[in-house]
Amino acid sequence: MKRKDFLKLGTAGLAGAALGGFAPYKPEVADKRNPLRSDNAGLKKGFMLQTFPSRENYSLAEQFGMLKAAGFAGVEPESGLNRDEVLEAKQQSGLEIPSVVVSTHWSYPLSDNDPAIRETGVNGVITALHDAKAYGATTILLVPGIVNADVPYDTVYRRSQEQIRSLLPLAEELGITIAIENVWNRFLLSPLEAARYVDELDSPYARWYLDIGNLINYGYPEQWIRILGSRIAMIHIKEFSRQLRDDNGLWHGFRVNLLEGDNNWPEIMKALKETGYSGYAIAEPPYKEEGVSPEKWLKEHVSDRMDRIFEHYRLAD
Repeated sequence: MKRKDFLKLGTAGLAGAALGGFAPYKPEVADKRNPLRSDNAGLKKGFMLQTFPSRENYSLAEQFGMLKAAGFAGVEPESGLNRDEVLEAKQQSGLEIPSVVVSTHWSYPLSDNDPAIRETGVNGVITALHDAKAYGATTILLVPGIVNADVPYDTVYRRSQEQIRSLLPLAEELGITIAIENVWNRFLLSPLEAARYVDELDSPYARWYLDIGNLINYGYPEQWIRILGSRIAMIHIKEFSRQLRDDNGLWHGFRVNLLEGDNNWPEIMKALKETGYSGYAIAEPPYKEEGVSPEKWLKEHVSDRMDRIFEHYRLAD
């Protein structure tokens, strides 16, 4: 299916396209310029810095050093940190920085009714883009908007695309991909719509940031992976337990270590390999067991378990 034909499809057409084999968007420019992609079709371990345990007790250099010692190859900081401190910690540790999280997207969503809040949100994305460039990253993670009682779904769709389109020239100039993440923001709730949203932005610098754990509550990550295909710029690795959700409440579903939730890791890794994804898989573990030191938790409960997950990728046909 040609891209221009895809964009003409309505809801019924999208469903039919999915049944007939959804054609992945091929962002050739982004793929060719990404120095942090893995040339040997492997996965590299990264860690989302905002989930570092007892973070307030350690300097950036100490955090980076502990991640390196635990076996991580890269780290994903949020935007707005002191760039000199981040760069110094990066140099001392030898870690790569493949991506940067936009730190303002929840407080200042691009979809807000208040133009001043939207403007602050846009400036936050600009900061993230420049941070990413300074750190040698290829990608920023962006929550595009938030649906709520005051900002309806269709408004979020239109507004967020308008704001992202205004940012794409800078993203292209800097060589940084704006990757849209699936989160619990009541928006872009199916992989077909996610694909359409990205394709309508019509740029190799607008792609998708797939959070595997966020999908388990209402879907199947392997299905999203196969539908989104090469639209996926980066992935987050985390778990979710439907049983803990049912027994204790929605957010308790995240209170589980890797390999102890409901992710079908063999199938997820197989789907990633089928679609040609390689490069960083970044841990975003929301759960840390009490009484376990940060060093032990990072190594045994995150890094070592990621190795076991990645083995399914290596063995996939």
